[in-house]
Amino acid sequence: MRVGGLGRGLRLFLLGGLALFLYLVIEQGVAELAQALKAAGWGLALVAALHLAPMTADTLGWQRLVPAGARLPFATMLWARWIGESINALLPVAQVGGDLVKARLLGQRGMPGDIAGASVMVELTLAVFTQILFTLLGVTLLVLHLGGGRIAHTLLAGTAVLSVLLLAFAWAQRRGLFSALVAALGRCTGRRDWRALTDSAAALDRAISRTYADRRALLGCSGWLLAGWLLGAAEVWLVMGLLGHPVGWAEALLLESLGQAVRAAAFLVPGALGVQEGTYLLLGTLLGLEPPLALALSLAKRARELILGLPGLAAWQMAESRAGGRKGG
Repeated sequence: MRVGGLGRGLRLFLLGGLALFLYLVIEQGVAELAQALKAAGWGLALVAALHLAPMTADTLGWQRLVPAGARLPFATMLWARWIGESINALLPVAQVGGDLVKARLLGQRGMPGDIAGASVMVELTLAVFTQILFTLLGVTLLVLHLGGGRIAHTLLAGTAVLSVLLLAFAWAQRRGLFSALVAALGRCTGRRDWRALTDSAAALDRAISRTYADRRALLGCSGWLLAGWLLGAAEVWLVMGLLGHPVGWAEALLLESLGQAVRAAAFLVPGALGVQEGTYLLLGTLLGLEPPLALALSLAKRARELILGLPGLAAWQMAESRAGGRKGG
């Protein structure tokens, strides 16, 4: 698919998601939702602050994948992760554009490009792997709460398909994925003078292979990433308390794990707009939550994304401006 066609496709998904979002908000009643969110009030700022906990855990895991001699200060990597999450949450980049920017930012701060790219690629793969484990925890809780059913079977089937795709992706990474992609692109375009691009792809492939060979780093990263997923459930627990309807940790884990799973599956819809809201409505109904309350949970998470994400986008633009200024000078 050409870039222009991909852009039009993402815009169509955005419009579809926006239409679904507006329908659900109007269907549940704007006044009722506003009343529910009003109860949270300034507590939403606390929700945003709490999100720094899983973000920190994720960054600690990501840092484990970088060789000691090439590591940047933790604060720098946390800053890059914040910007990457902001881009993925608020811009139509199929939830991966922020990861590319993370690698670029680390390169601007002095980390070798192949090491930065390898750390981002392997961390992204491990993030999906740990999310699969987190989703299985949510499915288990769902089965314990409701027994087996179509929803549980659908989630398990989707998880199985994703696991196979992830294994294939990891296998391809360890066997020169990026060199193969550059070679294929050269054959398609008929060009053979991409020596610099070919060398860069080969260096990235070697760095990825070295990263996968460090099992201690992989285990350490996976542990921190899984901790990050679990810490994310605290956000649901806090929001529901602020909304005046406290839930237990099991319910918070169920809502977070399955909500994140569906959001990941809807990666082509920018921010999973509308899809996330529909998911929380369905899961909330299964747990006995009133529909406006379940939808208010999703909107509170959206508010957190805006509170952290808009400054993150501004920080990205400032970083790019400074990088452009250094090149111009």
